[in-house]
Amino acid sequence: MTDTLPRPGAKPARPHFSSGPCAKPPGWAPERLATGSLGRSHRSKLGKSRLEHAINLTREILRVPDTHRIGIVPASDTGAVEMALWSMLGARPVTMVAWESFGEGWITDVNKQLKLDANVVKAPYGELPDLAALDQSNDIVLTWNGTTSGVRVPNGDWIRDDREGLIFADSTSAVFAMDMPWDKLDVVTFSWQKVMGGEGAHGILILSPRAVERLESYAPAWPLPKIFRMTKGGKLIEGIFKGETINTPSMLAVEDYIFALEWAKSIGGLDALKARSQANAKALDAIVQKYDWLDHLAADAGVRSNTSVCLKFADAAVEGLDEAAQLALVKKIASLLEAEDAAYDVAGYRDAPPGLRIWCGATVDTADIEALGPWLDWAWQQTRAA
Repeated sequence: MTDTLPRPGAKPARPHFSSGPCAKPPGWAPERLATGSLGRSHRSKLGKSRLEHAINLTREILRVPDTHRIGIVPASDTGAVEMALWSMLGARPVTMVAWESFGEGWITDVNKQLKLDANVVKAPYGELPDLAALDQSNDIVLTWNGTTSGVRVPNGDWIRDDREGLIFADSTSAVFAMDMPWDKLDVVTFSWQKVMGGEGAHGILILSPRAVERLESYAPAWPLPKIFRMTKGGKLIEGIFKGETINTPSMLAVEDYIFALEWAKSIGGLDALKARSQANAKALDAIVQKYDWLDHLAADAGVRSNTSVCLKFADAAVEGLDEAAQLALVKKIASLLEAEDAAYDVAGYRDAPPGLRIWCGATVDTADIEALGPWLDWAWQQTRAA
């Protein structure tokens, strides 16, 4: 490759643009974490108090109603979703909604593993299905924000208050950066390593009273592994939602999450987090508008994510190039940027159309998004000149 193009000047101070695990909160350092709970039992008075503190801060910042339970569960957002699907589906017909790879994955689990023959509603990458047309007498499972397509559900206005089914929302790249209509959602899941930049392996499961009623009134036909069981004797195991985790959590990861939550509270809570993410998405959109080789995968700004922003090559810029050639461009651009310490982990998801994915969540500084623009263009020009 011929290096004839001048490099831009300033680089992002923190070139961390991965869509999970995501950038740490500004000012994060390992020595700033509380360590008193490390080496202690998670069932000790101290351990339980720290787990409960994490739950209480989550409720406060996300403004989750007191009527809803919040539990820390195993295996990240995936574990939280699987717990909900395996424990609650089967009582009613099911509609699975997908417009990107994670939604597709839940379809596979429900139809091939649970064998529920669910109704499937899909839209292509970059688009959103007609949610208002969904049959709400069914249970409905969807991703609130499509991490791999950059398409989000803009609001919950389409969800009826008198719905018969439950709404299951995989919200891992939405919470802390978007408004969540808690009165409309029955099961919400997420993981710490997305918008708050926490460490992996732990998930959060939030249940409405309707979801709890389902758990206490319905027993699925299939056996449930221990880490999926949320009831005993037909009653909810309340301890799960008070910090008594099903299995042993990493207290270091818990303290890391608490640090992020306390940072969020210190800057103004949910409103400040949303504002930071929206400012980042706006700055990235300005970059897209500036360069004629770049475009949004989600053409409709009304459903475009403000966290996992997915970009594609403008049609004219890659005319005559097949998907394999475009994927090769993506790989070269991402490698160039990483080698320059200008941006890490910006290649699009492996199942998505060829393109870039820039995380614009609340832990990213807008100045770093702005500094990224010239480097994206430099990498594109360098790659196309090769």
